[in-house]
Amino acid sequence: MLFVFTATFSQEKLDEVKIDIKQKGIKKSLTKTANTSVVTSKELLKAACCNLAESFETNPSIDVNFSDALTGTKQIKMLGLTSPYLMITEENIPSVRGASQAYGLSFTPGTWVDNIQITKGAGSVVNGYESITGQINTELLKPLKDIPFFLNVYGSTDSRYEVNTHFNKKISDKWATSLFVHGNARVTKNDMNDDHFLDNPIGKQVNFTNRWQYSNPETGWVSFFNIKFMKDEKQTGEYDFDPKFDKLTTNHWGSEINTERLDFTSKIGYVFKDMPYQSIGFQNAFSSHNQDSYFGLNQYNIKQQSYYSNLIFNSIINNTMHKFSTGLNFTYDKYAEFVNLIDVSRIDNSVGAFFEYNFDNLNKLSYTLGGRLDYHNRLGVFFTPRLHVKYNPWEKSVFRFSAGRGKRAANIYAENQQLFGSSRVFSTLDSNGKIYGLNPEIAWNYGISFTQNFTLFGKSADMTLDFYRTDFQNQAIVDVMQSPQQVLFYNLKGSSYANSLQIDFNYEIIRNFNLRTAYKYYDIATDYLSGTFQRPLQAKHRLFGNIEYETNISDQGQQWRFDATINWLGKQQLPTTITNPINDRLPEFSPSFSTLNIQVTVQQSRTFEMYFGGENIGNYRQTNAIIGEHNPFGANFDTSIVYAPIFGQMFYAGLRFKIK
Repeated sequence: MLFVFTATFSQEKLDEVKIDIKQKGIKKSLTKTANTSVVTSKELLKAACCNLAESFETNPSIDVNFSDALTGTKQIKMLGLTSPYLMITEENIPSVRGASQAYGLSFTPGTWVDNIQITKGAGSVVNGYESITGQINTELLKPLKDIPFFLNVYGSTDSRYEVNTHFNKKISDKWATSLFVHGNARVTKNDMNDDHFLDNPIGKQVNFTNRWQYSNPETGWVSFFNIKFMKDEKQTGEYDFDPKFDKLTTNHWGSEINTERLDFTSKIGYVFKDMPYQSIGFQNAFSSHNQDSYFGLNQYNIKQQSYYSNLIFNSIINNTMHKFSTGLNFTYDKYAEFVNLIDVSRIDNSVGAFFEYNFDNLNKLSYTLGGRLDYHNRLGVFFTPRLHVKYNPWEKSVFRFSAGRGKRAANIYAENQQLFGSSRVFSTLDSNGKIYGLNPEIAWNYGISFTQNFTLFGKSADMTLDFYRTDFQNQAIVDVMQSPQQVLFYNLKGSSYANSLQIDFNYEIIRNFNLRTAYKYYDIATDYLSGTFQRPLQAKHRLFGNIEYETNISDQGQQWRFDATINWLGKQQLPTTITNPINDRLPEFSPSFSTLNIQVTVQQSRTFEMYFGGENIGNYRQTNAIIGEHNPFGANFDTSIVYAPIFGQMFYAGLRFKIK
């Protein structure tokens, strides 16, 4: 938070006092032990931000890419690795995992989000053992602090329309409830590259959340109760595909992905009245996720019923320089999963205990040392250590180090659904493991980071340099480098690592005019059966730039805000297509390219604003986005090799209305 204080005095009295508060879109702390940045609600308004997957377009720490040429789904990466290696939580309860990995980020509308906390490196042991490259935690709007009514309406040139409404009611000084209602639809078929396939799916989604919050500072009790329901329907494939006549036939290639999800979560906390540093919390979550889908002649159905429970006790040792958290948690996952009618269902459950100690001398050194012991019916008994260290060597600087181990069961089909949109044959080469015949994935992550804030030409600036390395002891290899006609799953036979180097520079050029830049270098390599290759569809070099300007807010609440983001991606290793006919081959590496997004927001008053903008203004589109589109039921068909936008330019407009 940046505070600007101005005052004008006369000899006898204070004539004027004006406090101007400027909230930063992304906050980086010099005092937190972990390398965590906070994406505020201001940042979320800088782009269309229709759902959580699209909330990171202006964030240099997260890479956003399309997962395939059919579904329009955007996937995120951190430290060069895809979201399954991230722990994604909602108010510190695991959310996007298992069956929801492919599309789960699109199930949280952006307007529901209050802020997003992004932690690089191994996360806290309090939240589990699966985190390897980091954690993304989403905090939703709180009923006791929310406004009575909010409306957001959005429309775009790719025929996507959205409505978001928030209703909030304070029942008393202790109770409040919110109702979030979201609906979106894409109603028109688009084929901008003339390959006879839809560039984006048509379909619709309805999404409801009812939140209840109770807070009583006098007794120390705080509670949250949430119930959610979401239904999402997508249809994609050939332009002339009609599911009434063509479903699971060779008339026209098509796909439908229909998902229903129900969630209930509760959080009950108690802060000891005479000991504000001591608290106990109990988190519970139940979810039912049901997806019925087919891709051409490939059928994939998965239903996951999950229960999660976490009991946490926080206190101190002697004084507040020595804090600790300890507790127990339990996870249960029941999967009913069918791949082309083959039953690969299973039940997973685990129980674990954790302890995390934090030392903080407030000025120089702090560290968090944690460990947890878990028993999993498939992964066995294992220990997970995590360490975060922070040191402030001099003023306005911070040095951080982290190290930790992560372990997870790879859901090889749910996490790689884009491969169903191809003619590849799925084969699992190992059979001795307990998860689809594979062993669990195990990786160590190490990282260092240095941040320095300073003044340049009288204006504030900061620079951050961080380097992280992920070493896999075992990995569930998804091999698309052996043959374009198959995908192989097997345990890592050699080495696999991911090195990530990022340099950020942020500068306030003039008042209200800010520049944010970043350069990222990825060295990611895996030993496949056919040799060592870079990770497919991952650029080694990326450049990011964002500029923002806003006028001062008038007494009537009027303001203009301008935002522009450019991304440049270097060449990317592509999956092999060398045995295909010449017309269905791609080069070994993709060309480099850049995209530009722009948004302008016109705030008419403190209750009403309009926004309009465009994505991919330069209209860059991938050529040959679909291989073998002329014969979609042939051996060479593949929609999964996507390194760039498909649709081209997209323009949008919307409005926001508030009752405060």
